[in-house]
Amino acid sequence: MMRRLLQPFWVLLAVIFLIEAWLWDHLEPIVERIVARIPFRAFKRWLTERVDALSPAMTLIVFAVPVIPLFPLKLVGLWLLAHEYWLAAAIVIVLGKFVGVGVTAFIFDVTRVKLLEMGWFRKIYHFILVMRAKAAALVNPIKQRIREILRGDGNGWSSRTLRMIQRFRKSVHQAR
Repeated sequence: MMRRLLQPFWVLLAVIFLIEAWLWDHLEPIVERIVARIPFRAFKRWLTERVDALSPAMTLIVFAVPVIPLFPLKLVGLWLLAHEYWLAAAIVIVLGKFVGVGVTAFIFDVTRVKLLEMGWFRKIYHFILVMRAKAAALVNPIKQRIREILRGDGNGWSSRTLRMIQRFRKSVHQAR
C-alpha cells in the first residue's frame, strides 16, 4: 500500500535525476566544443598535470571549489523570484544550472581518475550509476507510453482521439 502511494514520488525523483543526467551527457560535448575553440585545451592539460601531482583528497577540493562561485548566481535567481521578476529569474537559474553542470563536467573529466582512487568516492560514483539505471528503468515505460500516445499507437481513447485528429488534419491539408 505504502509503495503504491510513493510511486508518483519515485517517478518524479527519477525524472529529475534523469534530467540531471541528460544535462550532464549533453552539456559535456558542448563544453568540449567550447574548450576546443577557446584556449581551454592548454588550461585543461595544465590542470590535468597539476591534478596528477595531487593526492586524491586534494583533488576532491579541486573538484568542489569551482562550483562555489556559482552560489551567488543562485541567490540572485532566488532574489529575482522573490521580487517576481519571473523571466529574469528563470534565465538566471537556467544559466546557473547550465554553467554549473558544464563546469562540473569539465572538472570531473580532469579529476575523475584521482577521485576514483578514494574507495568511498568510487562507491558513491557506482551507486549513482546504479541509481541512474534504475531511474531510467522506472521512467522508460512511461516515456514509451507517451510516445505511443503521441504517435497514436494503441487502442486507448487517447490514441483513438489522436488518430482522429491526425486524419482530420490530413483531410484539411489535402483539401487545399
